[in-house]
Amino acid sequence: MIRVENIRKTYQMGEVEVRALDGVSITIEQGEYVAIIGASGSGKSTLMHILGLLDVPDSGKFEIDGTDVTRFSENQLAAFRNKIMGFVFQQFNLLKRTSALENVGLPLIYSRSNGKKNDAPKRMLELVGLGDRMSHHTNELSGGQQQRVAIARALVNNPSIIFADEPTGNLDSKSAKEIMQVMSELHGRGLTIILVTHDTNVANHAQRIIEIKDGKIISDKPNLDAPEIPKIKVEPEKERRKITFGLQLFRENWVLVKQSVRSLLANKVRTALSALGIMIGVAAVIAVVALATGARKAVEEQLSQLGTNLLMLMPERRSRGGVQQGAGSTSRLEIEDGEAIRNEVEHVSLVSPTVSGNAQLKAGNLNWNCRIEGVNTDYEAMRSYQPQLGRFFNAEEIKKRSRVCLLGLTPVNELFGGENPVGKQVKINRQSFTVIGVLPEKGSSGFRDYDDAALVPVTTAMRRLFGKQYVDRIEIQIDEAENMDRAQTDILTLLGQLHRIGNRENPFEIRNLAEIQETASATSKILSILLSSIASIALVVGGIGIMNIMLVSVTERTREIGLRKALGARGQDVMIQFLIEALIISFFGGCMGVALGVAASLATEKFSGMQVLITQNSILLAFVFSAVIGIVFGLWPARKAAKLNPIEALRYE
Repeated sequence: MIRVENIRKTYQMGEVEVRALDGVSITIEQGEYVAIIGASGSGKSTLMHILGLLDVPDSGKFEIDGTDVTRFSENQLAAFRNKIMGFVFQQFNLLKRTSALENVGLPLIYSRSNGKKNDAPKRMLELVGLGDRMSHHTNELSGGQQQRVAIARALVNNPSIIFADEPTGNLDSKSAKEIMQVMSELHGRGLTIILVTHDTNVANHAQRIIEIKDGKIISDKPNLDAPEIPKIKVEPEKERRKITFGLQLFRENWVLVKQSVRSLLANKVRTALSALGIMIGVAAVIAVVALATGARKAVEEQLSQLGTNLLMLMPERRSRGGVQQGAGSTSRLEIEDGEAIRNEVEHVSLVSPTVSGNAQLKAGNLNWNCRIEGVNTDYEAMRSYQPQLGRFFNAEEIKKRSRVCLLGLTPVNELFGGENPVGKQVKINRQSFTVIGVLPEKGSSGFRDYDDAALVPVTTAMRRLFGKQYVDRIEIQIDEAENMDRAQTDILTLLGQLHRIGNRENPFEIRNLAEIQETASATSKILSILLSSIASIALVVGGIGIMNIMLVSVTERTREIGLRKALGARGQDVMIQFLIEALIISFFGGCMGVALGVAASLATEKFSGMQVLITQNSILLAFVFSAVIGIVFGLWPARKAAKLNPIEALRYE
């Protein structure tokens, strides 16, 4: 039973107040067939919208089966509309690009009843005589057939009340007669029919006619001329198997996904342009991260070639009078210091006293200037300098200050044209040396070529080449990384004792190459984050594009949103659908962006020679970022759609 008492409704049209309903009171019993008639603007449609819970009165009392519905929340109103009410609209309000069967099944998406069977839409279409037109799209149906589909949709949730707003207004006389016959049959099945029309011939099919004018009821009387409507016995539905909540929830969301995909495919170009921004952003993130990761990996590899767990001991440089003094001006390091460190400091595995300098190399009529390193036998293992040709010098050659050397690849190419130089003679600072080996390739870093070098025994370099009595530095390898700090302290303590430093400031310093590697890696990581952040701006721009497109979509589909809410969709249902559409665009753009980013990275590596490293984390990061972009920038349009008033949305042109 429906009972309204003294309800009022006023609309503000600019500065003019329009009183659509002015103190209306009516009661409609279960099973009645009521026609509400009146001229255009009389308030009849407003009354039907309020009775159908599509609109709310400004004041008054409204009860359905004794329940005051004026206090219902939006979700409660949606549930009431979905379960006990069915709507037949003058404009049909069928979804385009969908079949008759899918249109009829639309209210089931928003039904919270787990007892619905999937054959209900088929049964309703057969009931209205469209059993053979189920798979036809709306543009393949006549006006009368479209209205029958709308009636079947109104019946699919087995409602107790049918609201029909000018159900024959857009039909020819034959189709109108057929629709009114269907309405009579529905009433015969025990449904309450509330029909709104301005046509007295249509109203005469009802058993009760309520006439409204200027927002007030001026007549409410039974229709003595109404045709006899035979009662139709309806078999009660059998108890149906319940669907679990999880399965039902999955089915509802899967239907929303399918409808979202259909909506996006209906505007392929617009969807593709929306995804383009995400695609470019994802590709930029992947390519930039791949380049930055590759560069960091290359730096780490080059630093690792210097050796692991290395300490470099050298005399401290000091300033006097604002003038930077050279290393060794206040202290000296000797070869014997290296031997003492090897023998007396724990955790020391390898030691190499080292001197360095540049020298002129000559082979035949070719000259080349390169860096000369004077080292001992430990240097081979310490710096991974196992010769690719020949051998390393031995302890006996160091002791005798032998004129032997190992050449890097650069002087080999410059002096010998890449041929095997082992056993040949080369002059270093006009002294003849025998080439006994070729060093492994080390590559270059920035402006330094690590292959442009030659190694000679440390004693030979000191006495025969550079005339030095002291070494420039002592390179020390520690057994384990966790012992580095302890070893540094012990080394400085030992040198203090050997050089009788006493209470004076220790004039030696130790550089930890592991710390240099960590600093370089940290710098590369910061650079990678910075570049990725810049590339992510493209993703944000793509997200703004999605937001714009979704806002346009909300505007274009305002009537569809109103229809969905009239059929029982809650605000969150509408929001979820638009968020799904935004996520689909982001996912599609993300997939294309991954392919483009990988291709761009590989092309960069091939044509520029730069090392790139594509990681799963970068791809995952790009995907997550694109999903977040879809949610964040799709949220505002989705919320806007969810907040639309159903009746205002249905009236939108």
